[in-house]
Amino acid sequence: MLPARPEDSNKATFGHVLNIAGSVNFRGAAYLSTVSALRVGAGYAILAAIPPVIDAVSAQLPEAVYLPLPQEGSAISPKSFPLLASQIKPGTVCALGCGISALGCDLKIFNSFLHDFISLLIAKKIPLVLDADGLNWLAQSGENFHFDGNCVMTPHPMELARLLKTDVESIQKNREHFAQKASEKFHAIVLLKGHRTIIADGKNLHINETGNSALAKAGTGDCLTGMIAGFLAQKMSPFDAAVLGAKIHGLAGEFAAKEFSEYGVLASDLPKYAAKILRESELGNF
Repeated sequence: MLPARPEDSNKATFGHVLNIAGSVNFRGAAYLSTVSALRVGAGYAILAAIPPVIDAVSAQLPEAVYLPLPQEGSAISPKSFPLLASQIKPGTVCALGCGISALGCDLKIFNSFLHDFISLLIAKKIPLVLDADGLNWLAQSGENFHFDGNCVMTPHPMELARLLKTDVESIQKNREHFAQKASEKFHAIVLLKGHRTIIADGKNLHINETGNSALAKAGTGDCLTGMIAGFLAQKMSPFDAAVLGAKIHGLAGEFAAKEFSEYGVLASDLPKYAAKILRESELGNF
């Protein structure tokens, strides 16, 4: 499934990820999602974030490009719309939601901003990975977007319960059914996190069998979002990008645990182990 790496390539060959992530309290989410996109092969990654997030991430990740956004409270200001819209070009993939927050914002205006931005992505047919606070916004707003198969939604059971107006116990009793139900509702690929992660597109269903308890730690979902976005940028289909992202993410947890134990793995270990797994694949060891 891995995208080809032609010798006559350049950074544009492997796509452009626009990652809208982070807030004052969740700066690490922006780092983890951005570095993960680059570690799985994306050619170019822009982190669009407020200045305190960019200051923190750029000190660790010189390889990314940074787009400072206006700040309101501890989060992205709705006034960011023109700047973000200017980045929506052919070949762009967008990741939205890792660590964003509306703390200190006018919620009515913030909701309008997200509605308008996601509507723009749909109109421009820009692939989207929607995670975390992006999913929570979608649930509380009651919006019923038609993503036309061009979006990967990555909820954990609680987030999926909010999206479908049900409870976690019901979700966990019938994970496949509810993943497909959400996929049909939003016309999107739904990746339901958890033991044996499920990827559903309304017709097809894949169950991922990699991973371990090392992944049950804050920040690992941000890494998964970045990996999926990185594969999408390399022109994989949304379903295949979700399947491969989940597999590599799970294997990264397994490999990291061999060195650090399932207790000791950090989310920040996963991007490097993902890169090592890709190297093993190149050598024919999978």
